[in-house]
Amino acid sequence: MKFFLDTAEIDDIRELAATGLVDGVTTNPSLILKSGRDYFEVTKEICDLIPGPVSAEVAATDYEGMVAEAAKIYDIAENICLKVPLTIDGLRACKHFSDQGRMVNVTLCFSAAQALLAAKAGASFISPFVGRLDDIGFDGMQLIEDIRMIFDNYEFGTEILVASTRHPIHIIDSARIGADVVTLPPKVLRQLFNHPLTASGLAAFVADWEKTGQSIV
Repeated sequence: MKFFLDTAEIDDIRELAATGLVDGVTTNPSLILKSGRDYFEVTKEICDLIPGPVSAEVAATDYEGMVAEAAKIYDIAENICLKVPLTIDGLRACKHFSDQGRMVNVTLCFSAAQALLAAKAGASFISPFVGRLDDIGFDGMQLIEDIRMIFDNYEFGTEILVASTRHPIHIIDSARIGADVVTLPPKVLRQLFNHPLTASGLAAFVADWEKTGQSIV
């Protein structure tokens, strides 16, 4: 399963990319706002740091506007993945660019029916928002199971990119179901490293090694 970072914070991306575990990055207007950076400047910097797909979202909500913005967004870097909303106009734009062999990430997916439409439109990625579904009393991971079954039934090439992940359990459940990608905030990726037994075991090993009085280098 691929790990994408869901952030536009350069320091976090640089630090976590150094682990070799980051396969891509997703951004959105809210993350760009939070970064306080220029849209094109920060997106280009992310693309230079991460060789994998970097999702950059359109601001327009109409087809013509999306196409016009996409011309500038795709020019940022070769690894740009255009991000469009799951609307009629968004899927029309998805079809337009996927037919040209361009990467497209369809975002704001909340149902299996929507995911099916995105796959038929040729989306490279479909982004179901599991955390937001959980917030309103729905089971976000059930949606991932439903999409996985439908895509497998018809051998769609669209990758399931689990979005709006809030905690490590979302990541493990996504892997168990067979999602292709998870996009996660830097905080959640860091949480995956942690276990109290690892910390206590390492502390014991360090203490015992110091008692030997030896040095490896």
